Amino acid sequence: MAEHQDDKVDLTETEAAWDEEADELRVSTMGWKELYLKEDWWAIWVGLGIVCVAVLFFLNGGTIHWISIKPGRWHSFDQLFSDFGAHLGQYGALFVLWLVVFGISLRIMGYKLAEFIPSFVFVYVFSIVIFMIGAWDQAHHYNLEPPLVALVLGMLISNVIGLPRWMDTGFRVEYYIKIGIVLLGATLPFTLIVWAGPVAIVQASIVSITTFTVIFFVGKRLGLDRRLAAVLGAGGAVCGVSGAIAIAGAVGAKKEHAPIAITMVILWAIVMIFFLPLVSRALHLHTGVAGAWIGTSEFADAAGFAAAQAYGNLAGHVAGIPGKADDAVWGFTLMKVVGRDIWIGIWAFVLALIATTRWERKAGTQPNPAEIWWRFPKFVIGFMLASIIMTLIAKGYSFADYNKIVKPELVGPIKTLRTWAFIFCFFSIGLTTRFRELAAAGAKPFQAFTAGVVVNVLLGFILSAFVFASYWQNLSH
Repeated sequence: MAEHQDDKVDLTETEAAWDEEADELRVSTMGWKELYLKEDWWAIWVGLGIVCVAVLFFLNGGTIHWISIKPGRWHSFDQLFSDFGAHLGQYGALFVLWLVVFGISLRIMGYKLAEFIPSFVFVYVFSIVIFMIGAWDQAHHYNLEPPLVALVLGMLISNVIGLPRWMDTGFRVEYYIKIGIVLLGATLPFTLIVWAGPVAIVQASIVSITTFTVIFFVGKRLGLDRRLAAVLGAGGAVCGVSGAIAIAGAVGAKKEHAPIAITMVILWAIVMIFFLPLVSRALHLHTGVAGAWIGTSEFADAAGFAAAQAYGNLAGHVAGIPGKADDAVWGFTLMKVVGRDIWIGIWAFVLALIATTRWERKAGTQPNPAEIWWRFPKFVIGFMLASIIMTLIAKGYSFADYNKIVKPELVGPIKTLRTWAFIFCFFSIGLTTRFRELAAAGAKPFQAFTAGVVVNVLLGFILSAFVFASYWQNLSH
C-alpha cells in the first residue's frame, strides 16, 4: 500500500538530539579509524581503562575509592552540607577526571570543546544534586530514586525552561550509557553471563520476533510504507534507537522514517520507565524477574537501566520485594545487552537481504555479510572483557574474603563511577526529550508501535515471571 501523506513528518530536531549513534551505524566501514572515531570503541577504552586502573591499584594494595566519591546517607541538611564540604576536593577531582576523559575522546570524535565543557559543567553540578537526593534516608519512601529524579528534572528543564541547542553536545545519552554498561561488566560475574546468557537469548529472540512481526503487519495494515513498518518493528524489537537507525539504512528507508521510529522509541521508553517498576512493585515481583521483564519490554538501554535500577533499589527498603538490588540490574543487562542488543547486526543483514531481493531496491545493491560486524554494538565487547577481568581477580578469594576485601576496595569504587555515568545518562535523556517534537510523529506509526508494545509487555511478563522465572530468581545464588 502507498504510504499515507499525513504520516510523513520532519523530525529533524528529534533525530539530532537522539541519533548519537547514527554515524557509527553506516553500512560502510572506517577500517582502523573506527578504533578512535567511533563512540562504541571509546566507551571500551574509557570503561576498561577505569577497570584496569582500579585493578592495578588493588593488586598493589591500594584503591581508587578516594576519587569515586558519592554523597553519604543523610537525614538533615546540616549532615548533607557537612559531608559535601568535607569531600569538596574529591568532587572537584572527579569532575576533572570526567572532563578530561570525555573532553579528549569527544574532541577526537569531532565535537567542539567550547560547547561540551560548559554543557558538561551543567550536567555534573545537577548530577551531584540528584545523587544527594537519592542519598536522603527518606528517598525510598517517596520514590525519589536517582534515575527517576534525573529523568523528571531533565524533562522539566528541557520543556518548561528550555536550553540552547548547542548544549546538546554535552548531553551524550548513548556515550554515557555505553561507558556505564562496560563498567557494569566489572560488577557482573562472567560465570553468570555463561549460565543465564543462553536463556536471555532465547527469551529475547521469542519476544523480538513476535514484536517485530506485530508492528510490521499492523503498520502495513494501516497503510504505512513497508520500509517504515520495518524500521518501527526494529525499534521495538531489537535495541531502540540503534535498531531504528541501523534498519533504516539496511532497507533504504526514507529520511523521515528513522526519526519517526526514534520518536516512538523515546515516547514509550519514557512511559515504561515509570510503568514497569510500578507494576512490578504492585505485584511484589522478585528483583531478578522484574529486571528480566524490564530488559524484555523496554525499548532503550538507558531507559531500561533507569527502570531496573529504580526497582532494584527498593529491595531491602520496601517490604514484600524479594531479591537483591543487583539482581534487577543483572537481569535487565542479561536480557537487553546480551539477549537483544547483540542481534542488531544480524537483523540489519536479514532485512537488507529482504529489501534487496524482495522490495526492489536499486539494481545491483546487495547486502554485505560484513555488515553484521559493522553494526554489532562494539561496547558489548568491553562489557564482556570487564566481566572476565573481574571474575579472574575474584577467583582467588573465598566468598567471605570477596565480600570483605574485593567488594569494598575494588568493585565498590567501580560501581560508584558506573552510577555517575548512569546519572549523566538519565539526566541527559530528560534534557533531550522535547514533548513538542514527540507529538509530531503521526497517529498511524503510533498505533502500529503501540500494538507491538502491548504484545511485547505481556509476552515479556509471561516469559520472565513464569516460563523462565527459576533462572531470574536465582541470579545471586
